[in-house]
Parts: sequence; C-alpha cells; structure tokens
Amino acid sequence: MAGYIVKRLLQVIPVFFGTTFLIFVVVYALPGDPIAALGGGKQHLSESVYNELRQRYNLDDPLLVQYGKYMFNLFQGNFGTDFQGHEVSAIIARNWPTSIILGVTAWAMQVVVGIPLGVWAALNRGKFADHLVGVVTTLAFAVPVFVIAYVAQLLFGVQLKWFPVAGVSAGWPVAFIVPAAALAIMGLAATARLTRSSLIENLQSNYVRTAISKGMPQRRIIMNHALRNSLIPVVTFLGIEFGGLMGGAIIIEGIFNLPGLGNQIFLAIGQQNGPTVVGISTLLVIVFLVVNLLVDVLYAYLDPRIRHA
Repeated sequence: MAGYIVKRLLQVIPVFFGTTFLIFVVVYALPGDPIAALGGGKQHLSESVYNELRQRYNLDDPLLVQYGKYMFNLFQGNFGTDFQGHEVSAIIARNWPTSIILGVTAWAMQVVVGIPLGVWAALNRGKFADHLVGVVTTLAFAVPVFVIAYVAQLLFGVQLKWFPVAGVSAGWPVAFIVPAAALAIMGLAATARLTRSSLIENLQSNYVRTAISKGMPQRRIIMNHALRNSLIPVVTFLGIEFGGLMGGAIIIEGIFNLPGLGNQIFLAIGQQNGPTVVGISTLLVIVFLVVNLLVDVLYAYLDPRIRHA
C-alpha cells in the first residue's frame, strides 16, 4: 500500500506543475496591459510609476522567470498580491467559506438524491421508473448549467419567491439550495446512471445468484452484497466530483452573486487582475489533486487489485 501511495504522489507532482504553468501562461499571455488598465490608460500614469509597478509585479521578466518566482513564493505560502495591493491569500480566506458551503451542499445532493435514484432505476430495470430516471438524467446532461441556473432563479426566486434571488444574507440552507441544486444537477445525473449500471452488473454476478439459491432475503442481498460492491466506482466518482464542483462554481456564483472563490475569479477576469485568477486557480488545482489522491488511495483500499495494476 505504501508503494502505491508513493507512486501516486510522484504522478501528482508533474500534473501540479503542468497545470499551474498552463494557467499562468494563459492568464499572463493574454493581450493587454494590466498596469495601464489599472490606471485607466498608460497616459494617466507617469513613466516612473508605470515602470515601478511593472517591476513590482515582475511583468518585465520573461514568462518562465515570472512563473519561477510565483512558484518560489507559493511554496512559502504566499499566493501573491493583486494589482490593487491586496494579498490573494486574504481574498481566499474571506471568500472560501461560501465556496465550501456551496460545494458541500451540491455534493450532498448528489449523494442523497443520485444514489437512491440509481438504485430505484436498477431495481425496476425496463419498467416505468427506469425509463423515467433515464429521461430525467438525459435532460440534465442536455441542458447547459447556466440555463438551468437562470430558469431556477427566475422560477423559485422571482415568480414563486420561495428562495432569495441572489446573495447569502438568508444564510444556509435557504440561500444555497437553488444554486447548489443547479451546480449539482449534472453530477447528480451521472451518479444515478453510474449507480444504476453498476448495481445491475452486480445483481447478475455469480455471488448474488449463490446468495439467492441459499434463500437469503432479497433486501439483505441488495444492501449487504450487491449495493456495497456497486458503490465502489460511485465513491470514486463522487470523490473526484467534489474537486470538480469547486471549479464549476464559477458560473453559479456569478449568476447568484455569491461571494465565493468562483465569483472572485469571475470579477478578476473582467478586471484583468491576473494574480487573483492565478492564485485562486492554483488553490482549486491543489484541492482537486488532493481529493483525487485520497480517492485513489481509498479505492485501492477497497479493491486491493488496484494496488498491483
């Protein structure tokens, strides 16, 4: 097991550097001068101030050198300073609770709703319930997330007035139910489908047939044997999905005006505030990689064959 963990850690390192470098290049290679934009145009800044700001943010260095300096500071716990002089780590500390609450709520919806839907469809294979789940999950995949978010906001917030239209002043869970549901919808559909296919496969396996032939109660067969083994790939998916939800919250937080990390990235892109975009994106990459690593280790623990793959 220790060797497997070490191997996974060694695989994470190049992925981390490759992903962060790609983000850095995409952000800082974009056309435009962020210092000039900060001052409302280069003509509004004196040459000495303009040059000092470019030097302070290493914008005159080659891109590879800028990345090297950023990573050196990052390994000391410094996510950098934005173009308004605010520490990116302070921005993260102020906004991460909203993103965590939104992500955990959406993830919980996927678990609480997605798995039972998949089990229901599998136990009624070929019947109305199975077809209904298939239609609903197909629609969830087909409709873009931002369309679902806007429709839900209009229906439940504006017309029915059941939930607030935007913001977090109402607190959890009221302010987070609609945005979390919009964020979770595609993952929920994927969880239901994966649970269904995995459970159907296990219900047709030899060990289930043996349990049936021994007269074991159907409920015990399903809950203690078939479902338990069927949830192994589902757990893997849900673990990785949690990291994905943190990144996918950018659109949802923007639509519902939630003061989270995704909304900060959304605003920073519009302001050409590269340090904030890179800093928060780096944090999201770290979260995703750590969760992915933990899921791989858990999967290897549940299924020892993975360790030797």
